[in-house]
Amino acid sequence: MRNTIGRTRADTRSAQPRSVHSASGTDSGYRKNVIPRLATVSNAPAADAATTVAPIVMRRVIGDRLRSTRLGQERTLREVSGSARVSLGYLSEVERGQKEASSELLSAICGALNVPLSQLLREVSDDIAAVEAAATPAHVHVAA
Repeated sequence: MRNTIGRTRADTRSAQPRSVHSASGTDSGYRKNVIPRLATVSNAPAADAATTVAPIVMRRVIGDRLRSTRLGQERTLREVSGSARVSLGYLSEVERGQKEASSELLSAICGALNVPLSQLLREVSDDIAAVEAAATPAHVHVAA
């Protein structure tokens, strides 16, 4: 069967990049790997480069935290998607920050991970606060 671009479904599937994830993610490793992704400095002039940060995209922060939690429990996408009654593909897109998860969906995923929704949101808030703190320039007072 051909799609609108002229490639077969098999061609499309084989052309998709696959990612490999380590099941040994820890919180410190999470912060080291994810925080720089969230706090990308833009192409501003050198004077502004230290204070200019790309906007934080909530769906990415939530997805990163969900993936970190799942991998910390050494569970597969298939296991969690089955427990949460969410399609595997959709859960994958949520974890990659490509889909905005509704509150109902987040609640179902948190239930499948045995993590309170409030804990997930608190950790996401902490991640965002760390990015904001890193982006805030330190004020230095010089005596005249």
